[in-house]
Amino acid sequence: MEKFRAVLDLHLKHHSALGYGLVTLLTAGGERIFSAVVFQCPCSAAWNLPYGLVFLLVPALALFLLGYVLSARTWRLITGCGCRACASCGAGLRGSLVCAQVSAAAALAPLTWVAVALLGGAFYECAASGSAVLAQRLCLDRDHSCAAELPLVPCHEAKASDVQDLLKDLKAQSQVLGWILIAAVIIILLIFTCVSRCLSPVSFLQLKFWKIYLEQEQQILKSKATEHATELAKENVKCFFEGSHPKECNTPSIKDWQQISSLYTFNQKDQYYSMLHKYVNRKEKTHSIRSTEGDTVIPVLGFVDSSGINSTPGL
Repeated sequence: MEKFRAVLDLHLKHHSALGYGLVTLLTAGGERIFSAVVFQCPCSAAWNLPYGLVFLLVPALALFLLGYVLSARTWRLITGCGCRACASCGAGLRGSLVCAQVSAAAALAPLTWVAVALLGGAFYECAASGSAVLAQRLCLDRDHSCAAELPLVPCHEAKASDVQDLLKDLKAQSQVLGWILIAAVIIILLIFTCVSRCLSPVSFLQLKFWKIYLEQEQQILKSKATEHATELAKENVKCFFEGSHPKECNTPSIKDWQQISSLYTFNQKDQYYSMLHKYVNRKEKTHSIRSTEGDTVIPVLGFVDSSGINSTPGL
């Protein structure tokens, strides 16, 4: 039991890192399966380039869009935003900053796919062997039939030995591009993390406390919501069968739900740990908490919007 509790505590403390690690492993494993089982280069001058690019980029695009779908911040940004209400639902600089942060998080899986695919080399070899531009450079000072036989190289069907040797060059180019991509992503991620931490309006320990508060708030909110929903459902079912009028049950209004579901913004004057915290401490009951003078979007505080009653949106 103690071991199980230790594992559970580890998951709660590092669920984001574990989630990203799992996504990376699954993406890398999926790419290996695709390249070994599904991918079959046609070895055709007309089809090599589009076929290789489709396997290299289309799954990456699908993973990128899936990253948007699985992000809680995406649904906080767009849920309930009609054409007339778009100005209050994240349009402008605030919405752009949130979209940029969501895009950066969603890019993890597709970049992993592309990097692993380039390190494997199969997709790039097929695509590059069908490129007329690369053929001119690769076939320089080689057999006159090089350009015609280059599309056959991935299938090991090129008759000229020096042309078939180009497969090593293509694989080397692919792996170099893969390592450059990995290095670039790590450097950009490191720079972004350092800059966002340096610009953080709160200290390291307060951030730790903030995350603990959010975990507790969401657990209590889910428990209370379950209790309230169960009580409301029981009363409605009871009244339906008995033909009686229901007791008055105080449920938050649509406006109340919209306010605590809106995107979090930080204000130096009034430091609230969530939109719910900001809502219950508002000065006037009729006062909107969505936008106040001095509110800003802070990248390092993006985890506030990522928390929710459920970790993934129900579709």
